[in-house]
Amino acid sequence: MPANLSARLCSLLLSLFLIAFALPAFAGPFEDAVAKFANDDYSDTEEAIGVVASSGNPLAFPIISALQDGRLMADPDSKKVYVTGTDGKSIDAATGQAVASVPDSASAVRLNNRLRRSVDAAVGSLTLQSPDVGTRLQAAQSVFKSHEETALEAVDAALAKETNKSVKATLGEARAAILLFKPDATEVEKLEAVATLRARGDQEAMALLTGMGDQPASVTKAAASAIGSIQSSLAVWSTVQNAWYGLSLGSVLLLAAIGLAITFGVMGVINMAHGEMVMLGAYTTFVVQEVIRTRYPGLFDYSLLIAVPLAFLVAGAIGVLIERSIIRFLYGRPLETLLATWGLSLVLQQAVRTMFGPTNREVGNPSWMSGAFELGQITITYNRLWILCFTLAVFAILLAMLRYTPLGLEMRAVTQNRRMAASMGIATSRVDALTFGLGSGIAGIAGVALSQIDNVSPNLGQSYIIDSFMVVVFGGVGNLWGTLVGAFTLGIANKFLEPVAGAVLGKIAILVLIILFIQKRPRGLFALKGRAVEA
Repeated sequence: MPANLSARLCSLLLSLFLIAFALPAFAGPFEDAVAKFANDDYSDTEEAIGVVASSGNPLAFPIISALQDGRLMADPDSKKVYVTGTDGKSIDAATGQAVASVPDSASAVRLNNRLRRSVDAAVGSLTLQSPDVGTRLQAAQSVFKSHEETALEAVDAALAKETNKSVKATLGEARAAILLFKPDATEVEKLEAVATLRARGDQEAMALLTGMGDQPASVTKAAASAIGSIQSSLAVWSTVQNAWYGLSLGSVLLLAAIGLAITFGVMGVINMAHGEMVMLGAYTTFVVQEVIRTRYPGLFDYSLLIAVPLAFLVAGAIGVLIERSIIRFLYGRPLETLLATWGLSLVLQQAVRTMFGPTNREVGNPSWMSGAFELGQITITYNRLWILCFTLAVFAILLAMLRYTPLGLEMRAVTQNRRMAASMGIATSRVDALTFGLGSGIAGIAGVALSQIDNVSPNLGQSYIIDSFMVVVFGGVGNLWGTLVGAFTLGIANKFLEPVAGAVLGKIAILVLIILFIQKRPRGLFALKGRAVEA
């Protein structure tokens, strides 16, 4: 019995020794991989990323995402690795247990560009099974960009379960990108990958096809054909993108010039202060948003809807005041009108500088005007799209007002023959005041729109006054349809000339073309008709 008891005691002591000293050496591949982050060696870090990402451990995603964000801390003395959360709390990366604080000797695990691609791929593969569609789509796009071979198994597993068409298509493209660079992929797989990337047809797909290195002859030939097809497609989409930019610029020019078309066409007044009416509308928007921010923050998304009528009233009232106090004494004297309104523009700029300061003022975008979306291979921002729609709506309302209201009828009569209109009992002086106020008010609501895409400063209006006159003269003085066509024509022409000649030379070329055009058609594209006009 004593010998048996002695043997049992030896076995017990041996077991305790193994538990205390030997078992930590066999902690497991996950713990061993986590410990390699503390070696400060890029090769060990890369190996650790692969093992952790494929381990299936619930701590894998917090560790890899912390590494991506620079929140994975490693202590070279104790070989401990810690995950620091965005809330300031930390955990042991190997066990998940909370720690009071990270040692002072710990520092963030270093990454280079190659490791960052591996981390992006690992994060993508770890989030491919997320219940959120947007997260899965973003993960698939991340894997496509990194095309790391280690993510192939996760992509195949996600493809087998995916039901969303958009995510499934992106996963297929990510799989194709991986196979294209996978050394042991078959020739058939590579040809299928080339076809998938050809169907995607964007710059990223072309970059992958261009940089895929040595491949079998059939794959190289297919890739060259795909690159040519993508280049042709991108050239077409580039033309469409430039056309959209031209429409966007044209809508801005139309909005800035439409008020000038009324005052210049009806009254024959060269109003150099028109740009300042635009500027006043932008500052009205700023004041409205400031009041809403401080008192009614819940109404911020409605700030532009509130600012539009207020900007119209403010700029329109100032326009009527200018006409009654200055312009009415200068009819028939265009040079004096030009000088007077130019001086007035300087006064208005200085007044705004005194009230609001010389620096730019912040005007925010409501949520429904923020962001962008993809249409084919072009990007459309919501603020530009809404400005285009707003401009066309203003144009339609103004056109209807001129055609179907008594004021519109009187304005058209005064435009075509002022003396005859006066002899028929129309108060031309009242029409002049209301016309100037209407044109100024429209300039004010143009300022509301322009505040969303340009700096709100005392010099805002000066950026648009020359272009506005060019639009009005080119389209036909006093003709709204001419202003519409002129604005969009000049906008599109500018955007197609800029890539070839540059922004400055492009504007000079447009100016020269307009001068040559006016030599042939002095009254513009759409000349007004009437005995007084034609006389």
